[in-house]
Amino acid sequence: MTVVLGYDESPGAERALRVAIEVSAAFGELLVLVYGAAAPGGTGEEYRTHHEALRQAGRTALNHAVQTAATAGVPTAVEIIDEKPAQALIEAANRHGARVIVVGSWGESPIRGALLGSTPHKLLHLSDVPVLCVPTG
Repeated sequence: MTVVLGYDESPGAERALRVAIEVSAAFGELLVLVYGAAAPGGTGEEYRTHHEALRQAGRTALNHAVQTAATAGVPTAVEIIDEKPAQALIEAANRHGARVIVVGSWGESPIRGALLGSTPHKLLHLSDVPVLCVPTG
């Protein structure tokens, strides 16, 4: 089994990273770091440029998370998935047989998250894997 973490360098993701490292270490499991890199649109040069910029942002963010986990002695795998964050996390969790998906919150109100479709809110409704939503400190 594994622990899957959605990571994007936001304050909520930073705190979720610390919790995911603790969970991975406690169970002796691989930490799978996931970045959803779906660009809006779907064709043309502007789309390709935006898509590559998102993938580069993901590589940069995940590199930081890998270093943090390595310092704690937790092995990692990295996935940049061309899906929106919630779908990317669900796909990775299913593929890796995840014990849990860990995600940070942005401190949004429950109503705003429900109306706008926050990633934690979507995961709680769509995932068959347990979701650990870490509040921003």
